[in-house]
Amino acid sequence: MTRATVDRVRTGAPLVEISTLSAGYLRYGTVTPAVHDVSLSIHPGEIVALVGESGSGKSTTAHAIIGLLPDNGRITGGAIHVAGVDIACAREKLVRTLRGSTVALIPQDPMVGLNPTQRIGTQVAEAVRLRGVRGPQVRTEVIDILRKAGLDAPERRAQRYPHELSGGQRQRALIAIALAGEPDVIIADEPTSALDVTVQTRILDHLESLVRESGTALLIITHDLAVAADRADRVVVMRQGRIVESGSPTEILVDSDNAYTRRLIAAAPALAHGGVLRPRFDVPREQVDPPEPIIELDSVTKRFASRRGGSVVALDEVSVRVAPGRTHAIVGESGSGKTTALRIAMGLTEPTSGAVRFDGHDIAGMSWRRIRPLRQRFQLVHQNPFASLDPRFTVCESVIEPLVSFRVGDRARRRARAAELLDQVALPRTFLDRLPAELSGGQRQRVAIARALALRPDVVLLDEPVSALDVSVQEQILDLLTDLQQGLGLTYLFVSHDLAVVARIAHTVSVFEKGRVVESGSTAAIFRDPADDYTRRLLAAIPGRRRLDRNEREEP
Repeated sequence: MTRATVDRVRTGAPLVEISTLSAGYLRYGTVTPAVHDVSLSIHPGEIVALVGESGSGKSTTAHAIIGLLPDNGRITGGAIHVAGVDIACAREKLVRTLRGSTVALIPQDPMVGLNPTQRIGTQVAEAVRLRGVRGPQVRTEVIDILRKAGLDAPERRAQRYPHELSGGQRQRALIAIALAGEPDVIIADEPTSALDVTVQTRILDHLESLVRESGTALLIITHDLAVAADRADRVVVMRQGRIVESGSPTEILVDSDNAYTRRLIAAAPALAHGGVLRPRFDVPREQVDPPEPIIELDSVTKRFASRRGGSVVALDEVSVRVAPGRTHAIVGESGSGKTTALRIAMGLTEPTSGAVRFDGHDIAGMSWRRIRPLRQRFQLVHQNPFASLDPRFTVCESVIEPLVSFRVGDRARRRARAAELLDQVALPRTFLDRLPAELSGGQRQRVAIARALALRPDVVLLDEPVSALDVSVQEQILDLLTDLQQGLGLTYLFVSHDLAVVARIAHTVSVFEKGRVVESGSTAAIFRDPADDYTRRLLAAIPGRRRLDRNEREEP
């Protein structure tokens, strides 16, 4: 803790104090406002959650605090004091000395925040050395920090490059880099959106203990009200660049009379029914195991070669059966084999052993020429809406890409099909000639769904399709997927680490742990009465429940 922070702990002064901040982005010679007259303070040892939809000004506020607005970002009014220094007026040289040691940022996107050419340990060590640590002690601290950030086998992970880690592991590496400088203020911008619930719990537990023990201030930027409910001392709700409400989690989640806040709560799967998961579908026991599945993984094992010789088992005798016209979810922690199973089901990865059938066709080991006609019948929607679309393609070009690939229709018919698909995903036809940069995250994901439907497939495979979206947009996408399924008779294989989302969309579910299926059946039956301890741990770790349970215990 710096001397400035010690003084603030002693006097009770805030570590971060924002006064009537206004900021925006310069476009075509004019500053477009993004934040209006925002005032906010964070005291030592306090956790504040800044909550709101995409475009509400959360990230602009966070980046202004650490002096990391983009080149076209402009602070047009107000002041930002961090440990006594006015960031809004300070020179870049002074602000640079504060980053890492006084204030640290945990960014949302690990592939942007990590250097792809350096090992994870090297990047953490750089932050450790900023504290003056030298010699063998650097490596010791790097391993300890990686362990605290939730990475298993930290000695081995330290030697890996970012592309060799899973998305959740990369996010934990970013958190380790932020912790390495022992900062007075940590700004966490959607720090757990890519993490499964149990890892999310461990990470947030660690951040919370750090705050309580050291007096570090924590600002969590999140669209997940459940995370805010569980962790924050104070919740600040933003809308269209303004603060609309601020108070304790109980005041916000239970007693709020603000219509916008109430809509956010209603849209959050983990909070909508008082923290009780209510699966949308309840499949009778006798209908859970389909006699003629459209997708079937039968005793599938997948081993990957290890760099040190031998092999790593990603899937171990996994069996999954998906009924036509239904949604089957695969849930589990990072590294449990969910995405590997999805890639095998699509024929993108070949299993080491076992059978993979699509509508009765065994596609395991099938040649490209034989499998290509079947590919028209199953399509994929990726996790990240910001990375899944070519930034140079218009919406129309992105949507018709499968039609071009399979030589379906001429130019006029393809454009007509694209317009029809935008209607189906509830986007205006005027979006056809827009570029991805002109769309929000939710709009991009709708475009990705439209592209997946272009060839009129029977099956859509979805890999964490709503994890990067705020709760209100998430609700819209889930409702859209349900409506499309009912209208078009689609089958979904839905991979997710968010059990609250799975409860909203899935008929049946398979729970993966370390490459094995520990439980499978009706979503309603498993969530109501899980048979396996691992499933019970996943359900218990859903954010939002802890605070709601605490409120119930504290009621007279």
